[in-house]
Amino acid sequence: MDVDKILTDLKKGQKALPPCFLLYGEEEYLVKDVLNRIIEILLPESNRDLNLFFMDGEYEDIAILCETLLTAPLIPGRKIVVLRNSRLFQSRRVLPEIMQQIRSNFENDPEKAAGYFMQFLKITGWSLDDLKDDKWKKITDDGWRKATEGDSDQDRNMWLPGIIEVFASRKMEVSQSKDDTERLENTMKSSIPEGNHLIITAETVDKRKRLFRVISEIGVVLHFPQMKGETRQKNALMDAAKDLLSSTGKKLTTNAWMAIGKKTDFDLADSMGAIEKLIAYTGERMLIDDADVEEVVGKTKEDTVFDLTRAVVEKDLNTALLCLKELFYHGVNHLLILSMIAKEFRFLFHAKIFIRSGKLSSFHANSEYDVFQKSCYPLILEMTGDVEKKGSRGDLGSQHPYVIYNALKNSYRFSYEHLIKYLDNLLEMDIAFKTTSKDPQFMLERFIIDVCS
Repeated sequence: MDVDKILTDLKKGQKALPPCFLLYGEEEYLVKDVLNRIIEILLPESNRDLNLFFMDGEYEDIAILCETLLTAPLIPGRKIVVLRNSRLFQSRRVLPEIMQQIRSNFENDPEKAAGYFMQFLKITGWSLDDLKDDKWKKITDDGWRKATEGDSDQDRNMWLPGIIEVFASRKMEVSQSKDDTERLENTMKSSIPEGNHLIITAETVDKRKRLFRVISEIGVVLHFPQMKGETRQKNALMDAAKDLLSSTGKKLTTNAWMAIGKKTDFDLADSMGAIEKLIAYTGERMLIDDADVEEVVGKTKEDTVFDLTRAVVEKDLNTALLCLKELFYHGVNHLLILSMIAKEFRFLFHAKIFIRSGKLSSFHANSEYDVFQKSCYPLILEMTGDVEKKGSRGDLGSQHPYVIYNALKNSYRFSYEHLIKYLDNLLEMDIAFKTTSKDPQFMLERFIIDVCS
């Protein structure tokens, strides 16, 4: 359904108001935004203290939800019950999506990944005690496939130990709420008093669920899938920010939009938060440019990780230790930091192999980039073959030419033997992070001091 048309119809009141709404999808900001706009349309602000009720999916209780829906409003008028981040539409069918969210968010947003892991535990039936203290290693491949509906993933040793550690450290517990949706289905079909409305938000849904079909028949279902591609993400952000900017008379330059995207990866929630800060920062000035973005939004975690790896490669000990301290202060997961450092040293090692091959005799530490592009880059492509088709995205040869150029230059700072030693050290650290309780920050500091010394 078209969101703008639905909201327009609600404002005009031309059609009978639906008793229930389902807003779902990965674009969390849009889900929240439309939820708030529906509430604003249906319920005057003066009535919200007494006639607006919220329940979170983590603690959803169908008995209480139905009772609240059936109860008359405390003051005359409409009554709205909101169930946020519901798990009622989840099943083993959506488990692959949940597992992919754990993998993709684990390094950059471990808190979010832990939330998905809670859903993973609830669907599979495993408890934290079943998996922690290396008990997960006892799960056979057949046992894993059976519990995860055929997932044959062999990289669980790369993410499962880390997310177990994150989940346990936050002392999170799996909700034991009863999933008895039949009562809710019957309530929605025949018993909701006129003027009472249910709004449910969710991220993943199994459309085969009878509850989903009931809402589709008698209510409104709106889907907000995750935007793919930078252009679509930018357009979605500009559309979402349109009303906010027009109400203040502000405009962003093209460079400012791109600078925000660089800082936030065009995540709608983060980007809209940045725009609100920029509006306040620029005061009466109507035009917001990229310099304002740099001043207000500041460095991202990714920027600091990049500064860290660059400082380590350049053997700038003070800067490297300061960057590491800042990353830990902001809660960046130690496994992410380790993986970025390991990636940098893997590239240096690949570069050293290229140089030792003797085929890049024209390249030296002071070579210019244009010379490298003309005389060396074609030779590297010949040596590596079509690595992109092979899927070897971790190989240096598959990277942008400028990344290869910098790796070649920086590799002159290290001997072949030292690079092998550092890669061994990084592997040992990775194993220690996942199997021992050694202090990650101390171990990373010790590695950095060793490299920079």
